[in-house]
Amino acid sequence: MTTGPSHAVGIDLGTSNSALAVAFPGEARSSRPVEITQVLGPGRIGEKRTFASALYLPVTGQFPPDSLRPPWADREPAFVAGDFARETGAQAPDRLVTSAKSWLSYRSVDPTQPILPWGSDLKERKISPLEASRLYLEHLKEACRADAARNGLPATLEDARFVLTVPASFDEVARKLTAQAARDAGLGNDVVLLEEPQAAFYAWLDSVGPAWREQVKPGDLVLVCDVGGGTTDFSLIAVAERSGNLELERISVGRHILLGGDNMDLALAYNLRGRLEEEGKELDEWQFMALVQACRLAKEALFDKRDLAETPISIPSRGSSLFAGTLSTALPRSLLESVIVEGFFAFTRPEVRPQERPSAGLRELGLPYEADAVLSKHLAAFLARSLRNVKASPALTALVSGNGRADRLSADLLRPDAVLFNGGVFRPKRLRDRVLELVASWDKTRPVRELTGSDPDLAVARGAAAYGLTKITGKGPRIRAGASRSYYIGLDPAVPAIPGYQPPVKALCVVPQGMEEGSEQVLEDREFGLWTGTRVTFRFFSSPSRAGDSVGTVIQNAERDLEETSGLEMDVPAIEGLGDSTIVPVKLHARLSELGTLELWMQRKDAPDRWELNFDVRTG
Repeated sequence: MTTGPSHAVGIDLGTSNSALAVAFPGEARSSRPVEITQVLGPGRIGEKRTFASALYLPVTGQFPPDSLRPPWADREPAFVAGDFARETGAQAPDRLVTSAKSWLSYRSVDPTQPILPWGSDLKERKISPLEASRLYLEHLKEACRADAARNGLPATLEDARFVLTVPASFDEVARKLTAQAARDAGLGNDVVLLEEPQAAFYAWLDSVGPAWREQVKPGDLVLVCDVGGGTTDFSLIAVAERSGNLELERISVGRHILLGGDNMDLALAYNLRGRLEEEGKELDEWQFMALVQACRLAKEALFDKRDLAETPISIPSRGSSLFAGTLSTALPRSLLESVIVEGFFAFTRPEVRPQERPSAGLRELGLPYEADAVLSKHLAAFLARSLRNVKASPALTALVSGNGRADRLSADLLRPDAVLFNGGVFRPKRLRDRVLELVASWDKTRPVRELTGSDPDLAVARGAAAYGLTKITGKGPRIRAGASRSYYIGLDPAVPAIPGYQPPVKALCVVPQGMEEGSEQVLEDREFGLWTGTRVTFRFFSSPSRAGDSVGTVIQNAERDLEETSGLEMDVPAIEGLGDSTIVPVKLHARLSELGTLELWMQRKDAPDRWELNFDVRTG
């Protein structure tokens, strides 16, 4: 007899750091973090609360044989993963794989090909972002198994419901790649994908328990502000009241912003290197990497101990004369304040937007890092887009402007009533207070408060586990979310050919924003023609700010008004009796699975023929 899952496992597959949590029915606090077993050094195995999303490719003979083998492996792997990998790779960046998660969502490269370490001169042993993600997930799976054995738990991984988090800004291609990595890692075909800001909110709900209804009220808008090591993610959640019960609904998500704590550490390091060079002290590349790590620790110390005026920093040498080569400096609080607080979290006006990078005819291929490091501007841009998204939908307009908040729609941006912080950047209270002051300065008519009670380093994993438990038991508050963006398929316009004129590509909405998991949409009142017996091309588009579009809405100029997601080329076989290059009438179907993945297909009218449309994970 087959039974359902006995417990839930939450996995935060982070850009810089990953984390694990488990949740069992009947426990007072439904989720708990998992100490992750990993290699801490040659011949050293231990546990840490987080796991660096990094791989290091050792040089042959660099370490003693079999000294980097995790306890569950039958032989030493080609890569070492985790914190030790990141620390060792800082000395040899051409052998260090990082930011695999961001590469999954970058459409200018093929994330299934061995391209990492990016920019490395290594001719072999490179790895794809997809494979790196699989290796991280495989390690986390085994660490979860080791945790169960260490704590004497009878549950097995085969009994678990896995919930894997993804950025809210991930498009369908990146989501499918993440799900594929999970399957390849042996997590099964039923892994649920959950947006990270939602997971952070579930962790807060789990932490405060039933008292959450006392901390928020109908009409409130909660900003989930998630700034990690390498990325920033924003979401807005509305609190509504229906039939006397409080309900939660995610109404807007931000774009994928490659900006985070790593940028802050680099900014401090560049400033200190400039001061050292003014003193006639030069740093080689290895010493600069050591300086970046030292700045991270010094930054944390200054934020943690407000009475410190500065923190000393020592930069070692790799030469035989260790002490003679060591450079000493200090990170003063004044520099921390000017670079981090006044730089990244500057008080900007609500209408100021991030600066775009000047357009150049030729640039290095690589991740699309932000040109403007001021997070305040990115937050203002998100809240302005959120307002446009709400105004595009009568349902969202009614939700947001209810409870006496009609004034929200006349502002320049959609200002939240409360902020839930997540990510290691917001461990210091100084930075959390700064964001609250910034948001309050954009609308001084109402106060802005912080929702407290969860650990920013572990909240996403714990929230994923707590959410998984609600899926198992059917109990607990749920956030209504569905599709984070609207999806469209390109249409060739049926217009006569005109010399010298190329008509714009149209796009048809097949998945509206907010479409719920487990639901299916069919465009019943329209038929389309599909070429059979030939090779055809489909183009897919999306938008995070067109909540008013419904299934069947046609966008007249897709390239101007939407974001192109991917393309798909496929051979459509000829239908018996019809011959090659024949158009047959079809209807479009779309389904958002319970697992959070999108399925598209075309169904021939009055016939069983069906053609699947899968977003292409490759680049053109």
